[in-house]
Amino acid sequence: MTNSYPAGSPGVPDMPTGAPGFTPRRSSYASVVSGAHPAASQSYLQPARAGAFAHLLNHPNDFNADPTYQYTGRHLPYDSRAYDMDFGANGSVHGRSGSWGRSGHLPSFSQAFSTIMDGDGYTGLGHADHFFVPSYLKGSKYIQRLEESHRARLRAQKEEPQAQSSQSGSLSTSASSLNLHTKLAPSHRGMTYDIIEKAPPVEDETVPRLPSRWSSTDKYAGLEVLSDGQEVKFTGPKSDRDRDHEACSIRADYPMPTQCGIYYYEVTIISRKREESSIGIGFSSKSVPLSRLPGWEPESWAYHGDDGHSFGGQASGKHYGPPFAATDVIGCGVNFRTGSAFFTKNGDFLGNAFREIKTNIKLFPSVGMKKSGEHVRINFGQTPFVFDIDGMMVAVPRVIDNCSTAKLAPPMNETDLIQSLVLQFLTHNGHTETARAFANEVYAEKKALTIDPHAEVQGFDVKEDEDAGHRQRIRKAVSEGDIEKALKYTNAFYPQVLKDNDHVYFRLRIRRFIEMIRQGAEMQRSLSTNGTKKSNGHGPAYHYDEYVSHDMEIDDHQDQNNHDRMETEESPVDHQAKYQQLTHDTLIYGQALDAEFKHDPRREVKKALQDAFALMAYKDPFTESSLAYLLDISGREAVADELNSAILSSLGKSSATALEQLYQQTSVLLDDLRDGGGPGAFVNIDEYAKIP
Repeated sequence: MTNSYPAGSPGVPDMPTGAPGFTPRRSSYASVVSGAHPAASQSYLQPARAGAFAHLLNHPNDFNADPTYQYTGRHLPYDSRAYDMDFGANGSVHGRSGSWGRSGHLPSFSQAFSTIMDGDGYTGLGHADHFFVPSYLKGSKYIQRLEESHRARLRAQKEEPQAQSSQSGSLSTSASSLNLHTKLAPSHRGMTYDIIEKAPPVEDETVPRLPSRWSSTDKYAGLEVLSDGQEVKFTGPKSDRDRDHEACSIRADYPMPTQCGIYYYEVTIISRKREESSIGIGFSSKSVPLSRLPGWEPESWAYHGDDGHSFGGQASGKHYGPPFAATDVIGCGVNFRTGSAFFTKNGDFLGNAFREIKTNIKLFPSVGMKKSGEHVRINFGQTPFVFDIDGMMVAVPRVIDNCSTAKLAPPMNETDLIQSLVLQFLTHNGHTETARAFANEVYAEKKALTIDPHAEVQGFDVKEDEDAGHRQRIRKAVSEGDIEKALKYTNAFYPQVLKDNDHVYFRLRIRRFIEMIRQGAEMQRSLSTNGTKKSNGHGPAYHYDEYVSHDMEIDDHQDQNNHDRMETEESPVDHQAKYQQLTHDTLIYGQALDAEFKHDPRREVKKALQDAFALMAYKDPFTESSLAYLLDISGREAVADELNSAILSSLGKSSATALEQLYQQTSVLLDDLRDGGGPGAFVNIDEYAKIP
């Protein structure tokens, strides 16, 4: 539709871009005095455990991962050739499929997603407890980081009641001795109190959120937001005179994140009357007045339904596609890599509408209307799209993969480079024997493939390294779960490492406690069997020994291992006695661990202690506890890697292998290419590193 008031004309009213925000009411002083904090009365806060392990087991309830919507709907096939072409002057469309008809309606969002929204004017924690991922963004690096940010926000919200509950008996966090049970003296100046306010949630500001609803404040007054922010209806002036001189627009709660590479959303026209639509669908910046249809003003772009024209920041539009009206589903997509935008209608790709879009400003999904009763529903990805946007996202990385890297090749060929990286990885991590065997195999293979028998074959030289042998012994001890031995080896060979790396020392100590619990759980399982119990003594000793001993004699002979020990017959009575002794030793060790680290200010230390102590509450923590993952042997490798890196740093060597550095450097380069929606937005290095 043509703009009734071109930019700069005196007839354009000076309207604000949004209504003032709503400030929620503070909690009353009475509620503060009574200690009735909302978070403290929730049913999910279970009572503290009592009993012999009460001082070890009382810990906050853990939060389970929130569910993510799974997409099962079918999408229309996407023709990449159609996407690469501009829309023709005749308005032709491509790829129409009968699986989604023109009159098809998306399901109502009335209450299904009422807690997902996180828009302006909404308070409380309910909306943050859910998370949705549009199907076309699954597996992207942006979504991975968004999920990490979301989990961090939930952890902060969960830990907040703990911090506030510790202050429930006091009006002030200052050094004053005044508390709720202190009688206040009369004063002509009245009573003064400290207001206890809720701290804002911790968020990673480098990871922008996805739009999830229409904003309840960033809209013109003639629009009504319905269905928990998923729908908007024009309820403004009804006379023809007012209708011709006014438009109402609204923007989403968050801008389109450029890190997506391509952002896409769909709007369903649900107006009752099938007549010419005066709706404009597109995107705009915050500076665009909401009394104007998107596309009429600079920094706004839109596709209008009355004439099918596209408007790119000016009063006059260009012929683009067919008009749209009630029951139509209009999609809008922005490709930040190419700086272009496209639209779809009922699943049909209409071609590129705009080029050279400003991607250095924040652009919000936006819809504008002119007729009373016009009504639309938004889909930001909470439900399947009509258009096959997934197919488009798959096609873009293929183009990137086909780029030639011939001029970027290193001096050595690909095979030699990979073999060098593998060999360096093995020697770096102390696998000297494996590295030597690998080098010999590579040399033999090259020798066999050489045509000239007198030609010199270059091989790899694995040098003897005493430190590599020490690190190998330490890693082997940790990998076998014998943390006690690893601690003694480390203190014997590298006595300064654990003193300089207290976080590694703590990880070893807590892992020792977890291994004791793991061993006890395995013994408890075996007690349910009848008859005698055979034991070959595999694993660490049952009894708790002093964890630091410089008097230990280091055994340099590694040929003998735990599997070579003589098998002995063990009666159920002896087995039960050993289990009881191990339980006692575990408790004593846990008490010593708690005494050593209970005053440690680090949050991760407190959390690790709480989780580890919680395992003691279960008869079979392998199956009954939500923290069973702590018992997985993969945790040993993580501890071994940290300890090995700390030792290497103490020796003046790099703590990361060349392969790890290559991975990290590639990740940083992709981050740079991801800014502004560049090619890096379509590449996730984790997908290439997965084992097929």
